[in-house]
Order: sequence, then C-alpha cells, then structure tokens
Amino acid sequence: MSELYVRLNYLFDKYYKGIATPDERDELFDLIHSSANDVELAALIQQAWDNSGEETTLFSFEKSRDMLDHILKEQAPQTEISGGRNNSSQWKKLGVAASFLILVGLGAYIFHSQKKAVVSKKDIARNQPKNDALPGGNKAILTLANGKTITLDSARNGLLARQGTTRINKTRNGQLVYNTEGETTTTPQINTISTPRGGQYQLILPDGSKVCLNSASSLSFPTFFTGKTRDVSITGEAYFEVAKNHNMPFLVKSNQTTIEVLGTHFNVMAYNDEAEMKTTLLEGAVKINSGGESGVLKPGQQAVLNKKGRMKVLNDIDVDEVTAWKDGIFQFNGIGIDAIMRQAVRWYDVDVSYEGKIPQRQFTGRISRNVKVSQLLNMLSYAGVKFKIENMHITVLQ
Repeated sequence: MSELYVRLNYLFDKYYKGIATPDERDELFDLIHSSANDVELAALIQQAWDNSGEETTLFSFEKSRDMLDHILKEQAPQTEISGGRNNSSQWKKLGVAASFLILVGLGAYIFHSQKKAVVSKKDIARNQPKNDALPGGNKAILTLANGKTITLDSARNGLLARQGTTRINKTRNGQLVYNTEGETTTTPQINTISTPRGGQYQLILPDGSKVCLNSASSLSFPTFFTGKTRDVSITGEAYFEVAKNHNMPFLVKSNQTTIEVLGTHFNVMAYNDEAEMKTTLLEGAVKINSGGESGVLKPGQQAVLNKKGRMKVLNDIDVDEVTAWKDGIFQFNGIGIDAIMRQAVRWYDVDVSYEGKIPQRQFTGRISRNVKVSQLLNMLSYAGVKFKIENMHITVLQ
C-alpha cells in the first residue's frame, strides 16, 4: 500500500465526514485532478463500494455520490464552466462537470476493466428509462466489385468470396481477411466495407495492414496492391497499422486530403459532421497533403484540417484518448456535450436534439462503450445536464 494511497484514504474519509480543514480539502482536490493518481483513486472508489454492503453498479455508488454532493455545494457558487475555459492551474475553481467526471470516469474504468460490478433489480428499475438504446457491435456490409453485398455480421465464418486470385475470409473473431494467392496478372478490383451507425469492424488488407473501422465509416481498397503505391479511401474514422513496404508507400485518401505512410500506426477521423479532420500519429511518420497545405507528423502529433483547407499541427496529443474508441471506451478530455452527442449518435444509432441552447460545459471522463445509452447519459446527468429518451431520440434539456 503506497503512502499516496494512505494519504488519499485519509483525505477522502475526512472530506466525506465533513471534518476536513480548508487545506485538506485543497490537497484532496489537487490529488483528484492529478492523472498520475488514477490507480489510488480507483482503489478508493472500489473500497467505498465494497464497504457499502450493497449490490451496486457504476451509477448507484451512494458513498462517492454523497461526497460529490459536498463538492457541488462547496464549489457551485464560485464556479462557471463555458466552452472556452479549461485552465488546469485553477482547477479548484473549475465547474462541477470536470470535478465530478474525473471521479466517475475512474469508476467507469473499474467497471470496464474488472467487469465485477453486480446490478441489483432495484437499481435497474430506478435507472432504466422506458426507451433505451443498446451499444453498437461488429456490423458491416462488404460490397464486392460486381456490386454484390455481404452482410458481415450475419455471414458464416470461413470463405466468403473470391475476387480473382484473392480469397476473402471471415474469421471466428469477426475479422475480415484478404489473402492473395499466386501471381496477380489481372487488374485489381475495388471492394468497399461500410459500417452503419452502431457498427464497427476490423479487417486485414492484402498487404497485411490492419484496419479498425469505427461506426458510420467506410473503406475502399483493391483486392491486391500493384504499381508504385498502395491506395485506399476512407470516410468517417479508421485506425491503421500499416505493413512496412518502403518500395510501395501506403496512401490514405479522404476528400481532398492524402496521407502518405511507409509503415506506421495512426488514426484518421474525417466525419462530414465534424468541423475538422484529424490525423493522429502513434508511431512512425506520415506526410499530410491537402491542397496547398502539407506537413510531416511525428509520434504524438496531430494534424487538424478545417473545412477551409487550413491545417495546423498540435503537439503532445493524448493518443490514448484519440484511439480509445477502438479499445471499447468513450474517453472525453475537456469536450462539449455536442461533441459527445455526435459520438452517441454514431455508436447507438440514435438521433439527438436540443431543447434551447446547447449547454456550454466541458466534460472529462471515460466509460465503456458496451453500456446502454441510458448509462452514458446517467453519467453526464450527474454533472448537471438532463436528458430524456423517447423512441431512439435523445433530447438534451435545459
């Protein structure tokens, strides 16, 4: 047991009992805000659940919620959250959304990684809305060169089709694999894999490159690669692990932008309903070309391209946040409710509208993508944003 855990346990208990001094409260808030303390904080929340003696789930942990009620009452009069304010050096004056979701996010981490929480019938009755939406899953449609379509989520495992000398197989773990056999003397054919809202899929291209496709996305590619480059086109979002081939660069095209790589890991987010296209590099190197703009990325950098074709490069990007979706996690770090709702629309296949103005708050937290939409909304509601769900339609209330 670390000294930090002992100190956190002491401060947590005193704050919960209402006997912490002002200095102790400040110290606790500072420790909560430090991402380096995730393990200790997660252990404290787990301990609070274990000591409650109740069957519990992420959204019924009374002890932690009571503690956060104290934070709300103590900090609400002196705080304001708006779309453009997020200064970590003044965290003690930040709004309730950030302070609450840091703790809730850690609880969600426990829920996702340990998967030991038990949901009581009482909690289900209290938290389950009349209308809900299930999370997405492995769903996609493969369109062959001749126009034939194959629904991958219902297709049997094994050989699905042949395109010339290329065999297309579906594996037991729901992955699409392209294998080219022998000499490729014919012209390659173009295939397209498309995921609906509420879908995702993984595939291995003919060169061995791995692609994970997010919801409401598509990837077009040849049945085998020939010539000087390996060209593919995407819409939506995809994570690539490109097989190295210095003699044949890998080109990813989206709208008027081309990403050139030799062998690397990177994420491309290019949804039409997002204001910016973002290319994030995890390892290797990529070159971005878009009209008159170009740049070379290093690991940890992100190229942001707006609708006017202007590009900027950001450093020290949290790549775990960018790629959390492929690991089955929603992860938010200072983003608005409208950005979160766009993710919800794509993953839960729901529609969203706003009653009045869009709440101008920033949210930080993480939760499994395997939960129902009501559980995601329940987490956000603790930060003061209210919702209703009717017939697969979410209304964000004032």
